[in-house]
Amino acid sequence: MSENAMEAMEALQQELPGFMQAFMSTHDEVFSEGTLSVKVKRLIMVGASVAIRCEPCIRVHTRAALEAGASREEILEAASAGILMGGGPSAAYTALYLRDELDAAGKA
Repeated sequence: MSENAMEAMEALQQELPGFMQAFMSTHDEVFSEGTLSVKVKRLIMVGASVAIRCEPCIRVHTRAALEAGASREEILEAASAGILMGGGPSAAYTALYLRDELDAAGKA
């Protein structure tokens, strides 16, 4: 997530502490190991982020998928499911932002 987005989220935490605490608790629960691995859940989030065309989400979840052990190929395949659901605009976001994060991580 860009510095501006991170700063904005921190400001939101200050203004909505109860909500954000509950939100982060849900976040932590979703991203714990379960029937689905954390890696699979991160790949799902990549696809969802592409489908809703959320640039900060694409960047955050692409990095998180890499950290969870996903390969470039797995991430791009997950993105393809999001493109299918989101159409042409989702393809543009994948081309611009997801590939940018993979390239920045050195995952050629």
